Amino acid sequence: MTAENNPIAITIGDAAGIGPEIIVRAFCQAPEMFRNCIVVGDKAVMQRAWQVVVSKPLPAEFALHQVGHPLEPEELPEFGQISSVAGRLAADCITWAAQAALQGHVCAIVTAPLHKEALSRAGVEFPGHTEMLQALAAKHLRIPTHELPVRMMLANSELKTVLVTIHQALRQAIESITTTNIVETLRVTHRAELASTGRAPHLAVAGLNPHAGEGGLMGREEIDIIAPAIELARSEGMTVSGPWSPDTVFMRARAERGQPGAFDVVVAMYHDQGLIPVKYLGVEQGVNITLGLPFVRTSPDHGTAFDLAGKAAADPSSLLQAIAQAQKLSGLGLGA
Repeated sequence: MTAENNPIAITIGDAAGIGPEIIVRAFCQAPEMFRNCIVVGDKAVMQRAWQVVVSKPLPAEFALHQVGHPLEPEELPEFGQISSVAGRLAADCITWAAQAALQGHVCAIVTAPLHKEALSRAGVEFPGHTEMLQALAAKHLRIPTHELPVRMMLANSELKTVLVTIHQALRQAIESITTTNIVETLRVTHRAELASTGRAPHLAVAGLNPHAGEGGLMGREEIDIIAPAIELARSEGMTVSGPWSPDTVFMRARAERGQPGAFDVVVAMYHDQGLIPVKYLGVEQGVNITLGLPFVRTSPDHGTAFDLAGKAAADPSSLLQAIAQAQKLSGLGLGA
């Protein structure tokens, strides 16, 4: 795969959400960023988005790959409504883009947000992009899915966080926090950061319990599960510290006023623990990066925003950041 010659595939996400509109707004704001991009979706969906945002038809220079048969006007999902049609289209776009990346036809994937309930209504077994891309890549590589560990990183200019568990109910996530899963997360994160920055990162591990368990007074997970994972990672040559109190570690890791934080990445135990701090700093600058795939995948760090869909009010900043990050990472050859 030669990153310089292959395009970036941008999937439209859920057609009832803001994905198509932020693609249009991003194209209008920064057309130069789309010169080596192809949008993967449905022509009728994108025609509607162009009409909503700029009251014009789809321009000839807008590169679009039609997935499956074009939707008829009466088939278009209603804005802001959960739809199996939108869920199936979103899944088909992801599948096409992933296969194109795995076959070397595109150098990276940028995914607009999808709706997990719409996926479920369409009969898709995966709860989100990360799990679906992992399964598609593992199948292509002819290995069991569990042998291709992937992790979600949320990043902006101030903070990076990686999750041990992703799209699970909190009770299930806690049960999934094992020494093995934490060590694998640290390995994936270490390799990705080393490849992208050229130096070994300092990884901070957040505790699970308040005050990182307070020496066992508020839970023993830090003592019995997390600390052994840190020691094992250190024995493999990684720079890892913790477990740190989860209510302060993100502040310590934050880069401010041009000064780096105390840590390069915070490894968080579960979804909201890691994502709330990054999103609080501003979803318009955040990027979701999937670590561990054999290709580059980035995404805006916000959701489908059904309440904004069809109103031409969605901010494309996070999508533009995701495209820029995909261009950077594919230029480094990551995922190739």
